[in-house]
Amino acid sequence: MGTSRCRLSVLAALVVVLPVAACQRSTGKPHGSASPTVRSAPPASGPDSAPSSRLATAAPASLTPSVSGLAASAPPPMVTTAPSTVSPTVVPLSSVLAAEVGKDVVRLPTNQHVVALTFDAGANADAIPRILATLQAETVPGTFFLTGAWVKAFPAQARQVGALYPVGNHSSTHPHFTQLSSAAVRTQVTDAQTAITAATGRDPQPLFRFPFGDRDTRTREVVNSLGYISIFWTVDTLGWEGTSGGQTTSSVVRRVMAKLQPGEIVLMHVGSNPVDHSTLDGDSLKTVIDQIKAAGYGFVTVPQGLGLP
Repeated sequence: MGTSRCRLSVLAALVVVLPVAACQRSTGKPHGSASPTVRSAPPASGPDSAPSSRLATAAPASLTPSVSGLAASAPPPMVTTAPSTVSPTVVPLSSVLAAEVGKDVVRLPTNQHVVALTFDAGANADAIPRILATLQAETVPGTFFLTGAWVKAFPAQARQVGALYPVGNHSSTHPHFTQLSSAAVRTQVTDAQTAITAATGRDPQPLFRFPFGDRDTRTREVVNSLGYISIFWTVDTLGWEGTSGGQTTSSVVRRVMAKLQPGEIVLMHVGSNPVDHSTLDGDSLKTVIDQIKAAGYGFVTVPQGLGLP
């Protein structure tokens, strides 16, 4: 009789506890509320690859930013921290291209708490060892925008990047595109595509990032006609300015976290500052990752964030 009463008491407790626990799970903190597509002009921050001299970003024309093939090597991890299950809808490439014509992708089209870390390579490769080691140790993916000149100057590092992560086209020689003829713009893009594909084993299409963020309606139309979309950024860390430019690892982290939002695209660089030789982006990367994770965010590549296969 005592045993029967005990079993009945346990069953009664379960009847009360289980619904309460289920309710707590169902009302837990959501991954993020819906955010409207960004329609304001994109930020006109610093140059998007570490230049040999400090050049100001050209003021963009009237822009309407939006939110939008890899080789046979294993794809990078999609999301490595909370939210633990993110499955972006796969969208045909033609649909992504059509949706992003004439626009800049300033933020990934998602309401989920994910961030895309992007790295521009146009100057040197001084921070590549630390960046790749940190991404691998933290199991976090990145997207690398390479120039044709860079992959020719640093073929070993280009192969390393291509073996691990998706790549984008960052032009052949990193000029200001608005100062070029349309024919010269085409040559910059196509020459870079040939060099990047040969060096990394990956086709950079459809990802293109304008050197210095310098673009206008004409140059964007040329790039679009070649099968590319313009990948801008949500925040530039300004790590490329170096300690001589007043930046620190702490300022890099603060800038990233100040702009943290679903679909944030972070712009960093793989090179060192040409004056002081600091590598602030590489040096701060682990702290950036740790703080993004602590805020409940995970990581995706740009293709994953756009829903590309």
